[in-house]
Amino acid sequence: MEDGQILDLYWRRDQQAIRETDGKYGKLLHGIAWNLLHSREDAEECVSDTYLRAWNAIPPARPGAFRTWLGRVTRNLSLDRWKSRQAEKRGGGTELLLGELAECLPAPGGPERALEDQELAVLLSAFLRGLSREARAIFLRRYWYGEAVGDIARALGCGEGKIKSSLFRSRKALRTYLEKEGAAV
Repeated sequence: MEDGQILDLYWRRDQQAIRETDGKYGKLLHGIAWNLLHSREDAEECVSDTYLRAWNAIPPARPGAFRTWLGRVTRNLSLDRWKSRQAEKRGGGTELLLGELAECLPAPGGPERALEDQELAVLLSAFLRGLSREARAIFLRRYWYGEAVGDIARALGCGEGKIKSSLFRSRKALRTYLEKEGAAV
């Protein structure tokens, strides 16, 4: 079923919308949640919460890029779940993942940083558009989808060393780009 048809089901408040969303995007959403949480139960809960958020947000929202919107919701819910778990204990793969980008991006701030965060998002998008297709895919697979280096290497048919080198170069280039653009790193 096409995204427009699925969104129409949400607008009609037809519960079939959830089943269609799960059928089309469930595997992707579970993958995002799993890569960040490494817990089947937590991942399942985040995906279920994503469907609830979609049900409550549509209408009035009508996302233009439904797949991307669902992925962002799942990712944010998963990161929130991970942060709450880390309040209880320290360590884990996601902490390492987020730590890799800490040197490149400004520290998070309060509401006064909202405009700066929007500007940073624009800069980050421009930076990613400037990367080669392969470097962009590696960067996004690692830092957006939270995939392990080994998984990225297998999916792209190359060695882990190549992936690590690409990520290192991309982080270094991102830092240089942001500094050149005047972003406080």
